[in-house]
Amino acid sequence: MFPVARAALNLTARSIQRTAVRQAHRKYEPDFHDKYGNLVLLGGAVVFTAVWGYVFTQAGIEWGLSPVGRVTPKEWRE
Repeated sequence: MFPVARAALNLTARSIQRTAVRQAHRKYEPDFHDKYGNLVLLGGAVVFTAVWGYVFTQAGIEWGLSPVGRVTPKEWRE
C-alpha cells in the first residue's frame, strides 16, 4: 500500500475510534423517537384505518373490479 493511502486510512480509523470512545462515555438520553415513537406509530395506524374505513363504507365507490359487461361503446360524434 502506498504511504499516503496508508496514512489516510490510519487517520480515518483513528477519528472513528475517537468518536466511538466519546459516545461510549456520554450518558444516554432518550431522543424523540424513544419518547414518542410508539405513539406516532399508533396514531398513524389509527388515521390510516379511519380513512380507509371511510373510503370502503361511505364514499360510494363501486368496487366492481371487472369492466366486462359494463363498458359499452358510444356513438361517435363528429
